[in-house]
Amino acid sequence: MVFAWLFNLFSAKAQKSIYDSYPVYKGTDLGLTFSSKNKTFKIWAPTAEQAQLIFYKDAVGGNPLSAYQMTKREGGVWEADLIGEFKGWFYAFKVMINGQWLGEVPDPYAKAVGVNGKRAMVADLKETNPPGWEKDKSPLFKNKTDAIVYELHVRDASIADNSGIRNKGKFLGLTETGTKNAEGLSTGLDHIKGLGITHVHLLPSYDFYSLDESKPDKLQYNWGYDPLNYNVPEGAYSTNPYDGITRIKEFKQMVQAFHQNGLRVVMDVVYNHTRLTEESYFNQLVPGYYYRQTRDGKFSNATACGNETASERYMMRKFMLESVLYWVREYHIDGFRFDLMGVHDIETMNLISTELHKIKPDILLYGEGWTAGPSPLPDSLRALKKYAYKLDRIAVFSDDIRDGIKGSVFEYEDKGFVSGKPGLEESIKFGIVASCRHPQVDYSKVNYSKAAYSGEPWNTVTYCECHDNHVLWDKLAISAKNATEPKRKEMYKLALSIVLTSQGISFLHAGSEFLRTKKGVENSFESPDSINAIDWKLKTENKDVCDYVKALIKMRKEHPAFRMISAKQIQGNIEFRNTEEKGVISYIINGVSSNDRWKKILVFFNGNGGKRTGTLPPGKWKTAVRDNEIVKDFVFEEREFFIEAYSCSILYQD
Repeated sequence: MVFAWLFNLFSAKAQKSIYDSYPVYKGTDLGLTFSSKNKTFKIWAPTAEQAQLIFYKDAVGGNPLSAYQMTKREGGVWEADLIGEFKGWFYAFKVMINGQWLGEVPDPYAKAVGVNGKRAMVADLKETNPPGWEKDKSPLFKNKTDAIVYELHVRDASIADNSGIRNKGKFLGLTETGTKNAEGLSTGLDHIKGLGITHVHLLPSYDFYSLDESKPDKLQYNWGYDPLNYNVPEGAYSTNPYDGITRIKEFKQMVQAFHQNGLRVVMDVVYNHTRLTEESYFNQLVPGYYYRQTRDGKFSNATACGNETASERYMMRKFMLESVLYWVREYHIDGFRFDLMGVHDIETMNLISTELHKIKPDILLYGEGWTAGPSPLPDSLRALKKYAYKLDRIAVFSDDIRDGIKGSVFEYEDKGFVSGKPGLEESIKFGIVASCRHPQVDYSKVNYSKAAYSGEPWNTVTYCECHDNHVLWDKLAISAKNATEPKRKEMYKLALSIVLTSQGISFLHAGSEFLRTKKGVENSFESPDSINAIDWKLKTENKDVCDYVKALIKMRKEHPAFRMISAKQIQGNIEFRNTEEKGVISYIINGVSSNDRWKKILVFFNGNGGKRTGTLPPGKWKTAVRDNEIVKDFVFEEREFFIEAYSCSILYQD
């Protein structure tokens, strides 16, 4: 398949460089093309003078079994077309540039690798399919705002002694059913299914650099934002990282188990940088090309990881597109979260969205609309939060509502709306309407964004915590340290109430439903299991919170008024009321426009440390939530309504 867009790659405003003159390849068969008789290997290395394909018996060490000189073809491609079995053999490439041989590497398109991903492996992908894989189907999913995403680290989910899961820290651990904690409450897959969420967002599960897969008994941990092989699952999460087949099959078994239990799968992908720079697999084949450079020729660093990839360049754009297409086709992935998406150019992101929606119309795409530093590519060309309205069916995380709810993630003691900080009402209102334009939001008082940036509600991911920074419970323990634990619990429930009743795409961090703590560690990317593991005892200790979150999820799914599909619908059917005291937000949703069985919905959020009085519009109002508790169908006829400190109440009219 050849994409017409490749001929119109560069915007007139895009940065130009010597790399633009490199020949490019328009085919889609880079890497290994496998058949029972022929094995065709292709790499793109336009500046190479020679290229070799080298075979080994093992994934690491040993002498080469054989080496083949590759033939240069059009488009800067080198090819080796071999006849024979080769299945199970490991291989790598090396190229000569300016008379010097560079390092041996698997090509960036490798689809199977051995331990620690140093060499690719010849594999028949048909052998990686678990029984029934050809019948695997994603659960039904209609509108993007129907999504309730649950962000989960594979190891965190099962590694604790009290998880009741046998395959601890592995993909297979998330396929197990019937698992329970010491008190008999469900854990793992059963727990996630029981919550009612729609999508499981897996933190990086491709092959990353930082874990030594050859030492499975060594205590080691990483989130995985240090990519090595983009198109292969991580070996440390498999039961046998030495065999290239095992990790693929077990990842597919996990996806299959999620699908069979009504859950869709989002993959966290990190195309914005590589763990290695000069020694990266990209750079050993085409030095410099895949990365942006500063004016003095050094690697630019908008990621704060030593490099940033150049998505606007033909072959990097091609790589990103073909990689996500591969994960959808081969692994049945249902969505992607793009790390530091603000590094990538808008044109590439929209192209990815267009092509993915062609093969999976209900795919879910979202990412971080920011960077960790300046980039040489102009802001106006990149997928930054302020340009979310330019993105085609792609959402950005709203740090506005995140920090409006709990306080700045960078100022640890800063309070938010739920912990009593005044002046954040407009930031919360901005989040309630999913960063869309609304006539009753005073943008001059919004904490970060002084204008609406979402064109539609599906442009915004609504959340208050994720793997980054302090988890919510720890943040409240620091910023509201003078409050009693019961008071902080109410603040916590108010925070999740705001997330799960606001417009946009709802996003929860795993364990937030039962007050997950990382013991005060703010950046746990390589902290031990004692910090990162989900402690399933907390589900028992905080069962009331878990039940409350589960009920909020159920309410959101049952009532389309909380998940409108257009900005116009939000503008015309959410009315903020000006009758309340400071620190109290109340608004009415017209449910009729969403075909909701609740004709009118009245929501109260009290961010104050004391009880407040709210006013009810005329008519009889029934309760759904009263002061952070599920209270069904109690009827109010009085005009005054008392709202407890740090609480949410939701009333409705039939």
